[in-house]
Amino acid sequence: MLYGRTREQETLDRLLHESARGVSGVLVISGDPGVGKSALLDHAVERAGAEFTVLRGVGVESEAELPYAGLHLLLMPVLGQVEELSEVQATALRGALGMTAARAGDRFLVGVAVLSLLAAVSAERPLLCVMDDMQWLDRASADALLFAARRLRSERVALLLAAREEFQAPGLPELRISPLEAAAAGELVNAIAPGLAVDVRERVLAEAGGNPLGLIELPRSSSGGDLGELPLTRRLLEAFGQRATALSEPAGTLLLVAAAEDTGEPAPILRAAARLGVDEQALEECERSGLIEVAGARVRFRHPLVRSAVYQAAGFARRRAIHRALAEVSEPERRIWHLAAAVTEPDERLAAELERSAETFVRRSGHAAAAAAWERAALLTPEADLRAVRLARAAEAAISAGRLRRAAQLTDQAVRLTSDELVLAHLANLRADVDFEHGAVESASLTLLEAARPLADAHPDRAASLLIQVVRNAWYAHDLKLARQATDLLISLGHGTDPARPALAMASGITALLEDDPARALPLLREVIEGGRRIDRGEHGLRNNALSIALLIGDHTTALSMARALAAECASLGMVAWLPHTHLALAAVELLRGRHLDAAADADHAEQVAAQTGQTHLEAQACGVRAWLAAVRGAEEDCRALAERAAAMPSGQVWAQWALGLLELARGRNEQAADHLARAARQQPAAAPDLVEVLVRLEEPERARAAHDRFALWTAAGGQPWAQGLLARCRALLEGDEQDFATAIDLHQAADRPFDAARTRLLLGEQLRRERRKHEARTVLREAADTFERLGALRWLDRASSELRATGESLARSADAGLLSRLTPQELQVVRLAATGASNKEIAAQLFLSPRTVGHHLYKAYPKLGVTTRTELAGLILS
Repeated sequence: MLYGRTREQETLDRLLHESARGVSGVLVISGDPGVGKSALLDHAVERAGAEFTVLRGVGVESEAELPYAGLHLLLMPVLGQVEELSEVQATALRGALGMTAARAGDRFLVGVAVLSLLAAVSAERPLLCVMDDMQWLDRASADALLFAARRLRSERVALLLAAREEFQAPGLPELRISPLEAAAAGELVNAIAPGLAVDVRERVLAEAGGNPLGLIELPRSSSGGDLGELPLTRRLLEAFGQRATALSEPAGTLLLVAAAEDTGEPAPILRAAARLGVDEQALEECERSGLIEVAGARVRFRHPLVRSAVYQAAGFARRRAIHRALAEVSEPERRIWHLAAAVTEPDERLAAELERSAETFVRRSGHAAAAAAWERAALLTPEADLRAVRLARAAEAAISAGRLRRAAQLTDQAVRLTSDELVLAHLANLRADVDFEHGAVESASLTLLEAARPLADAHPDRAASLLIQVVRNAWYAHDLKLARQATDLLISLGHGTDPARPALAMASGITALLEDDPARALPLLREVIEGGRRIDRGEHGLRNNALSIALLIGDHTTALSMARALAAECASLGMVAWLPHTHLALAAVELLRGRHLDAAADADHAEQVAAQTGQTHLEAQACGVRAWLAAVRGAEEDCRALAERAAAMPSGQVWAQWALGLLELARGRNEQAADHLARAARQQPAAAPDLVEVLVRLEEPERARAAHDRFALWTAAGGQPWAQGLLARCRALLEGDEQDFATAIDLHQAADRPFDAARTRLLLGEQLRRERRKHEARTVLREAADTFERLGALRWLDRASSELRATGESLARSADAGLLSRLTPQELQVVRLAATGASNKEIAAQLFLSPRTVGHHLYKAYPKLGVTTRTELAGLILS
C-alpha cells in the first residue's frame, strides 16, 4: 500500500488508460533517493496487470560503462520480434546489443529501432515499459530510450522512466515526487513500527522529513532514540551498512560480490563467491536479511542505496579481491572492467585490452562507453605520448556521445603529455569542435590556426584540413581577416594557386565572397560543387559540403537535386545524424522556391532530429528557417521566439536577422526592418531585394542603390534566373518603370517562384493604385492575393487585401484555397509519401516514426483534405 500518493497514482493510471486507448504516453518520475519512485513503478506494473505486456529494467551504477547493457536487459523478453523490423534497423539493433558481429552504425538509428520494436510489441496488446534509476543507465541505452520516447505517438506504449533529480530529459513530461506530508508520513511509520516509542517516533518523523525510505529504515536502526546528526542519505547508507556487517562473513562476502557484479545474474555471482570459498547457502542468508531478493533469474538489491552502502563499506583491498574473482568468471566484455578496477599502477597489457574493448564499443555505437574505456586505458598507460593518444581517442568518443565538457577536459589533459605535432593537431581539432558547438567561433578558429602552422612543412594535407575549418568559421562569423589568414596559409602549403584543389578553391571562394567579389568567388565555388556532383554514393561529408556551397551561391536546382539524393541515401542507410543536414538544405531551397509548406515540414523534421542528436548548430538553422516562415505567416510571437533560438548560434544568425527583417517589413516597421535586413544581406544575397524594398520605402535612394548594385554583381556572377527576376524587381522599385515589373514577373514565372511573383505583383499593384489606375491594379492584386492565400502567407495576404479595398474591391476568400496548409508539417510529409504508394511501414522507416503513428497521421489528414482513401491522395495536387 502506498501512503500519500493518490495524485501520483491517478497520474499513472491515466497514462495507462490513454495508452490502452492508443495514445502513447511518456513520463519521467524524478525525486530524491528513497522518495518512492520505485514504489510508484511497482504500482504501475501492478495496475497494468495482464492487459499489458510489461518490460522492466533498471540502471546499475557499476554497469554504466557497458554500452547497451541496460537496453539489452530491458528488451530481452521481446528480442524475438526484432525480425519484424526493417533490415537496416534490425541490423543496427542486433549490432548494438552484441547479437551479431555487424557494426551497429549510426547510434541514433538504434533509437529508431527501439521505437519500431516497442511499436511492434504493442501491436498485439498495450505495452508498459519501465526503467528505474535512469541516472545510472549506460549512456548508449539512455540515448536510445530517450530518442524513442520523444517520437512515441500512437503506439499503445506507456514509457515510465524513474531517475534522481540530476537526470536531464529535456522535452519530456516530468512527475516530480515530493516528500510525504505529515499525516501520510505518520500513517507509514505506524504501519511499519506500530510499537515505536513516542519520542523515537517523533524523532523519526522529524529526521526523515517525509522520505518514505527514511521512515521505513530509521526505526530499524534507532537505538534509544539516537538517530545521529548525519544527512538522511548518509544515515540510510550507514543503516544499510550496519545491516550488511551484521551478516556472517560468507554472506557478507557474497553480498559484496553481488554489489560489484554488473548483471545481477546469479550464476557469475555464485561462481565468483565459490572462488572466494563461499557456497550458495550464503545467498539464502542475504535474502532473509531483506537487503536483496532473488526474483526469477535476477539478484536485485532492495534499493540502490543498499548496493552503494555494501560496496562503500568494504575496504579497497577487499574490493580488489572481489573484482579479481569476478574477472575470472565473467565474459570478456565485463572481465576487462573488473580487472581494471583491481589494478593500482600502470599496466600496458591491460591498457591495450581496454583499448580493444573501446574499439568494440565504437562498432556498437557505444561512444560513451568507448570514451570511458579509452580514458581508463590512458590512466593505465606507462608511456606519456601513448597516454595522450588514448586520451585523444577518449575525447573524440566523448564528443560523439555528446559529452562536450568531458571532451574538453580530456583534450586539456592530453595536450600536457605530448609534443607530437600530429597528436597536438588532432587535439586542437577536437577542442575546436567543442568550442564551435558552444558558439565560441573565434576561439575555435584561433586554436585551429595555431595547430596548422607547425604542420605546414611536414604535413601540408593535415594542415589544410584544419585551415578549411577556419574558413568555414570565418564565414559564419563574417570575419574577412580570419578568412584571409587561413587562405594565405593554405596557399603557402605548396598547393600553389591551383583552383582545382578543393580546399583552396573553397577557401579562396569564400574569402572572395567576404571581399564582395562574387565574380571571382563563384567560379571557384562551382569547382567544389562539381567535385561533389561527381560522387554518386558515399563520401557524405564531401557531398554535404558541395550541397552547402550550392546553397551559398544560389544554385538551387543543383542543391535540390543533391539534397534529395543525399536525404534518400541517408534514410535508406539509417544515417540519422546526417538527416538534419539534408532536410535543412531541402527546407532552405523549398523556402526560396516558394514551397512554404514543404519547407515547414522539412525544417520541422530537421529541428526535431537535430535536437535529439545534439546538433545545436543545425537546430539553430532550422529554427531560423521556421522563423522566416512564421514571419511570412504573420505569426509575430512565433517568429520572434524562433529567431531568438536561431540567433543563439552563429550558424543561425543570418536566418534570424532575415526573418525579423521580413516580419518588420510586412508590418510597415521599416527602420527596424532595414537594420535586420542589412545584416542578413551581408551573407544571404537573396535577402538583398528585401533590403532594397525597405530602403526605397524609407526614401533612402543612395543606400537602396548601393544594395541594388551589390546584388547586381552577385546576380551577374551567378547567372541564376530567379536572381535576375529579383534584380528586375529592385530596378522597378528604384526607377518606377512598369516594364521592369513585367520583366520581373516573367522571370519569376520562368523560374517557378510563386512567392516572389506574388510579391512583385503586390508592389506593382501598389504603384498602379497610387497612379489611380484602379482597374489594372485590381488584376495584379487579385493574382497576388490568390497566391498568398494558397501559400498561407497571411501577413502578405492582408497587405494585398488592404490594397484591393483601396481600389474599391473586397477579396472573397476561396473555401478550397490553402488546402494543404490545414495539415501539420508531419501530416504533410506522411501524405506526400503515401501519395507515392509507399506503405505505412516504408513511410515510418523514412520519417523515423512507428507505422501506427503514420496511420494516425493519415487518419487525421484525410478529412482535412476531403478524401477517404490512399488512392484519392494520388489525385490531389500536393504542392
